[in-house]
Amino acid sequence: MIDFVKRVVLTEKTIDRIEEYDQYTFDVAANVTKTTLKQFIEDYYKVKVVRVNTHCPPRKKIRLGQTMGSRSKYKRAIVTLKAGDKIPLFDQ
Repeated sequence: MIDFVKRVVLTEKTIDRIEEYDQYTFDVAANVTKTTLKQFIEDYYKVKVVRVNTHCPPRKKIRLGQTMGSRSKYKRAIVTLKAGDKIPLFDQ
């Protein structure tokens, strides 16, 4: 189950969302559903998930010599937690 969560996204915007709205951002595998992700976050971190929003950002073009290609597809998930709940990874 943990294989489909690729990384936690930490940018200025996502840190502001954590502080203001209790929203955490993850990059996940493209085939993960919202219900699967919600169940995983609740079981793994022992928090209550209120909402899961997902979107697939556009793929970036890359060039290797004369060959054009693109990066692999992924999905970005924004998870909103119940007020007062925190993911321990971010309490630093």
